[in-house]
Amino acid sequence: MKSLIYLLALVSISFTMASCDTDTEATEVQKPYTYSDLYYQNLRDYKASDHSIAWGWFADYTQSHSLALRFLGLPDSLDICSLWGGLPKDEAVWEELRFVQKVKGTKMVCPTIIRIEDKVAYGDQQFYQLFQDSYDSSKGTDDERLAMRHKALEMYADYLMDPIFENNLDGIDLDYEPEGDRLSGDNMIYFCEYIGKKMGPKSINPEKIFCIDFFGQYPPSECVPYVNYLVNQTYGGSPGQLGSFPVEKCIYTENVGDNWQKNECGQLLNYARWQPAKGRKGGFGAFYMHRDYNIANDNPYPYKRFREAIQIQNPAIY
Repeated sequence: MKSLIYLLALVSISFTMASCDTDTEATEVQKPYTYSDLYYQNLRDYKASDHSIAWGWFADYTQSHSLALRFLGLPDSLDICSLWGGLPKDEAVWEELRFVQKVKGTKMVCPTIIRIEDKVAYGDQQFYQLFQDSYDSSKGTDDERLAMRHKALEMYADYLMDPIFENNLDGIDLDYEPEGDRLSGDNMIYFCEYIGKKMGPKSINPEKIFCIDFFGQYPPSECVPYVNYLVNQTYGGSPGQLGSFPVEKCIYTENVGDNWQKNECGQLLNYARWQPAKGRKGGFGAFYMHRDYNIANDNPYPYKRFREAIQIQNPAIY
């Protein structure tokens, strides 16, 4: 949404922030700059508005001396943070996450590479064996085995959703890269329909965000009505129409983890610049976004390029 007069404040850079030096001899944790209550209210209002969003996968969160590895170091105008490092294990890290979530209005979602047949990850889970049995003709009739399969998919979905509700997080990010796993096709459709009853725009909890991110293979189009966003791992490719997916749900992302030393972090700023001929895109984003905290040739201060991308996508009105 380009008509927000206060947007400039949301993406402005505070030069009072400390550098990304992670010297182990430091004795004090860096103190982030704080703003007024009005600033934070404007920030939350902006994020609640209809606009192309900024998305980031964030992994290396700790109670580090450097803000590069802390939630408080993330750009204020980041709309959705996907917790690629898993649920925090340290209470102090949770406190920072809660501040960014509640005060700054950044949505926190849980990502998972969804492969129900991953024996290493799920071999001891009941749904894993039930799903395997559903393909064994000796285990019952076709209808009975289909019911078993659906039950296994529901159990897996609840396994992924329960920590989100238990920890008051904002939604789910399904990383759809089946690579031969049978959680695809009709199984993926049923899986999304079930999750879509509890999270996403058609659910009983519409405030919970339902996202699918993907690389290469597209998720079934039947899943689209149940999700808020379709996050394409574009990774150097060209942005544009993704099959029949509505462009207002599509987010185009760059692998900043591999490209942080390149000008503009590879294609990051181009994904922010691109807009469809009609309407607007869902947004832009970055994998391992925290690497843009590092100082590089065209990155003289932390997150300079990511913040610039936010301004490009949603210019401030003076």
